[in-house]
Parts: sequence; C-alpha cells; structure tokens
Amino acid sequence: MWRGLHRAGRRGRDVRRQLGGRGRPGHRSARAAHRRRRPPHGSNRRRRPAPPQPPAPSRGRRHQPGRARRGHQRPRHIDRQRPGGREGPGHRARGVWSQRGDRWHRLRARTSGLRGPRRQPYRGRHPAARGGSAARPVTTLLAVPNISEGRDQTVVAAIGGRFEAGGARLLDVHVDPDHNRSVFTLAGGPGTLAPALVEGAREAAERIDMRRHDGAHPCVGAIDVVPVVHLDDDTRGAACAEALVAADELARHLDAPAFLYGALSDGRTRSELRRGGRDELARRLADGEIEPDFGPRRIHPSAGAILVAARPPLVAFNLLLAPTASLDDARAAAAAVREGGEDGLPGVRAIGLWLRQRGAAQVSVNVEDPRAVPLSHLIAAVTARVPVTSAELVGLAPRAAFADFPADVPVAGFDPARHLIENLLGL
Repeated sequence: MWRGLHRAGRRGRDVRRQLGGRGRPGHRSARAAHRRRRPPHGSNRRRRPAPPQPPAPSRGRRHQPGRARRGHQRPRHIDRQRPGGREGPGHRARGVWSQRGDRWHRLRARTSGLRGPRRQPYRGRHPAARGGSAARPVTTLLAVPNISEGRDQTVVAAIGGRFEAGGARLLDVHVDPDHNRSVFTLAGGPGTLAPALVEGAREAAERIDMRRHDGAHPCVGAIDVVPVVHLDDDTRGAACAEALVAADELARHLDAPAFLYGALSDGRTRSELRRGGRDELARRLADGEIEPDFGPRRIHPSAGAILVAARPPLVAFNLLLAPTASLDDARAAAAAVREGGEDGLPGVRAIGLWLRQRGAAQVSVNVEDPRAVPLSHLIAAVTARVPVTSAELVGLAPRAAFADFPADVPVAGFDPARHLIENLLGL
C-alpha cells in the first residue's frame, strides 16, 4: 500500500490527505514537525529553558556588536555614516576610490573571490606600508663649551665628567695652559645637549673663580663661550632651539647673565661682548649700555657671564711664529689677515698673543667658513708677513678646511681619524 502511494503522483497526495497525515506516523509526522519547527507528534516533553548566561562585556559605542546582523539593524552613532552590507572581523576597512585605476584594480581582484586573493601583510613590504614607521635619521648636534681653566688637570677632568654624566658624548678636549683655557667638543641630539651643558657649567662655576683668573686668551666668564653647532642646514633650527634653551637654563642655574651673539642676536659679535674683559662688561651692564638676553642684569662675582650662539662648524687654529717674531709682529699679522684688514680674508677673526710658557708669539685665528677659506689660504697670508714654524688645531674641523694643506707646516698632534668631523662621526 505504501509503495503504491509513493508512485501515485497527484492521486497519492489525495490519499495522504484523506489519511490525515497519519500514514506511517513514525516517519511523516516527524518530517512535518521538523518543517513546522516543533517537537515531533506525540512528544510530551517540554524544552528546558536555557541556563542564564552572564552579560557580555560592553564593547563601547565605537565598536560593532559581536553578532553581525543586517546593515539597517546594527546600532550606529548618530553622527556617523550609515553602515551598508554585512561586516565581519575579516572584512577590510572601507576605502575611497580616489583614482580611476583603483576601481579597475578592485574589480579585477574580485574575479578570484569575494574580496580578491589574500594579500601577504608583511612579506616584501616597506615598514610604513605595514603599519610601522620607517627609521628616521638621528639628528646630531655639537656643542663646543670654552672653559676658563687650562692648568689644573683635575678641574678639567671633573668638568668633562659632568658633561658626560649629563648625557652628552665627549668627542675631544683641547687644553692650553698659556691661554688657561679648555675647549670641549660634545655631541648629542636635540634635548640632550642643554642638560649636559648645565651639568658641566655648574661644576665649572664651583671650581673656577674669575677674580683670580690669569690667561692670554680674552674671556668674560668661567663658562666663557657656549656655541651649539649644526652640521647642515637641515639641523639649523634644532641647533638654534637648543642654544636658546641652554642659555636660559645656564642663566637660571648659575644666576649669571647670558648673552646671545651671532645669528641669534641682532648681529653683535663675540668680540664686541668680550672687548675690555669681564670688568668692562660689568661696567656696561651697570650703566645700562647693554642688556642680557637671559639672567640678572649684573655680572656673577666668580662665574662672570656666559656667551651663547648657534652656528655652523668653524675652525679654531693657532699659528706659532718663528722665535724671532715679537708680540707686535703677531698683532700686525693678525690685523692684516682678519676680515676688513689689508689682506683680509672673509669670515676670519684673528688676534696676536704672547705665550709665556713657550716664549713665542702666536696668531690665534677663527675661520668661520672653512669651505670658502681653507687653512692653506690663511697660512699663505700669514707667512707673507712673518715666518710660521708650526700650527695647532683647537677642537675639531670639517674635512674641507685641510684641502691643499702645505706639507711644510706641521700640525701638532693632528690625527685625521680623531680631529675631522666627518671621520669621527662617520658622515
């Protein structure tokens, strides 16, 4: 009978309708119940309620709910774009087709799947393209503090140690007993040189008393000159900012006046501030002829004053004259070669000194633009007036300064690996 009903087609459906769905109760009623989504016919068991579940943690208003629903049913912020389509954790963020090529690229990608082939997120891609950041070049600045102590090695070593403890890298120290002066060359990044300069300056102010200072080189303070050096035009702004911070901090911690010169000032030079020495600067401050840029309007009794600048690399160079040369010869040669002199070289500052310990005259020179005026030009201009026996480099110098340097003028203690900026810093 049942086999015939299955073969009957429409007539079979009529027969089943007459049977009221009771034919083969163990099979057909279960299937019908499944379609109606209710328990099978004859089952008296009630479905147990599901145990209570702990509430899900709040995901915040900015996140979509864990269960994806239709776009118009998902909650959204009132000020945000209405969501469209279904979203899941694997979906990418919506983008903007900014160019025509983007559209065709996406259409081609969809031919192999709904969202195209899966892209390898890290392999062979630039760090910036995978969410990271490319390595940035490290900004290196130099500072060349001139300290008015060159005879007590213990004091010089203590000051250098404080510069390093403050976070700077100590590249070079040049000590001159005749000048009673030490020139430190420090390296560091923006934000690190100013604290290091303050640490070393505080040590110098505690150990040096300018009221008892004696030396051939002109000066106005225990921390006499503090230039911050930028190695290229890209770091000029960082050097200026670091110099201003250093001047403010030095004046505040030492309770001494700080003066800006060079590019940071209205054009005044270092020689204008040091003319007449510490006593003359104190008089000008007391009479109101000059105002400090930072700090009190008076000279510190023992530490004096501080001169701060930001500049490109210059060359401090000393030429030792022949034993027959006098102090007057040195001064005449310096006046001739400095900018504005008879044989003046642009950007050259020069003074003539007498070195008591060596018993010889010296021309002390600063070359502000060593690329425009190499040291060979300077030596030629000086030797045209007075014989030169040897030379001395103070601190570091750029490589261009020694272009075509004469072989007959020895430079005491010069080592290109240690005294040329490019070689020392690996530039």
